[in-house]
Amino acid sequence: MIFSYYNTLMPLKPLESKRIVLGVTGSIAAYKAVDLASKLAQAGAVVETILTPSATQFITPLAFQSVTGQGAYVDANLWGAQAHVLHVGLGHTADLFIIAPATAHSMAKLANGTADNLLMLAALAYGPGSAGRPLLIAPAMDGGMFEHPATQANLETLRQRGAQIIGPEAGHLASGLVALGRMSEPLTIFGLARYALTRQGPLSGRRVVVTAGGTQEPVDPVRVLTNRSSGKQGFALAQAALDAGAEVTLIAAPSAVPIPTGLEYIPVEAASQMEQAVLKACQNADALLMAAAVADFRPVNPAAQKIKKSSGIEAIPLEPTTDILAAVAAQRGRTGLPLAVVGFAAETQNLLANAQAKLRAKRLDMIVANDVSAPGSGFAVDTNRVTLLYPSGKSEPIPLATKAEVAERVIAEVVTLLNK
Repeated sequence: MIFSYYNTLMPLKPLESKRIVLGVTGSIAAYKAVDLASKLAQAGAVVETILTPSATQFITPLAFQSVTGQGAYVDANLWGAQAHVLHVGLGHTADLFIIAPATAHSMAKLANGTADNLLMLAALAYGPGSAGRPLLIAPAMDGGMFEHPATQANLETLRQRGAQIIGPEAGHLASGLVALGRMSEPLTIFGLARYALTRQGPLSGRRVVVTAGGTQEPVDPVRVLTNRSSGKQGFALAQAALDAGAEVTLIAAPSAVPIPTGLEYIPVEAASQMEQAVLKACQNADALLMAAAVADFRPVNPAAQKIKKSSGIEAIPLEPTTDILAAVAAQRGRTGLPLAVVGFAAETQNLLANAQAKLRAKRLDMIVANDVSAPGSGFAVDTNRVTLLYPSGKSEPIPLATKAEVAERVIAEVVTLLNK
């Protein structure tokens, strides 16, 4: 772990020490809740579980205790050593309350305030859900049950009170039907929990635009001119900005990296498409992080049909692609937005000289320079080593670190730039 001083601003684990109550009700999807509990605990959260009597028919409290290291409670605990105050303690000390899976029966109870088991008592003690104390509910039931007007009315009641409903998804159900009713996957719920718990960060109320990946310029309907960028650093920046509380727009060229939960995602291919998307998104953005590896050249006249090998080697004239950062600088001069613009320079030689030239030419507030030819750095790996350069001439090297750590360091600098 790097930059210990920075962790006081925004920890590398945004869920570290957050107290989460996970409610599990009587559905076959209860087995997924163990995976969710494990993911939350691995992220540093303190996860306490409450199982309804029906849930214990599908899964045991021991399974949750094993993956969280915390208590897993059932109705018998309500009248045990903790007595009737257990539900108050669980509800009042939680930063986040999740019910997953949530059956039609449990949602009906919660909507109507029926406090006949430990989970309902704790949920009522926690409250209906708010920006500061979110309540996430992941329904799981058969398709007809989910679509029934009574279930829909209960869901709407819970939404109006502040609960966030996650899913359900369409797919194969326990009944054998294929319909809407599957509980959302644990990774989806985890992402929304992470998003919900980071809305009060140092970039709360700010809009951040991030670009990522390598653009693709068509040569013919089959081939493209592109580069080796995987998009990993850009996607990590988007996640770090989300963790800092920002509303994030991610504009990305084709990439296999999972999309962070909670952001606006705009897929693009060519540099011209990225330029249009960036200029539009920057009209009301506080910050732009231009991490995409935009192709420098494109074919002048892409072939309408696939170029055949049998036709021989064909000359392909190239022309420069649009300079997106130059266009942003021009728009920024007219509107004043974005307030902060951060560029990236991927180089193989003369790293600092080339990056400083780009910093000045594009009128950037900071540039992140990295030598993509260095071992463990650059394209398609999970680590990076970069140098932060500023208009004042200041430079700050960041030693080899994960791309997530580098992203969080860059976002810390964006916080500083926006606070000036």
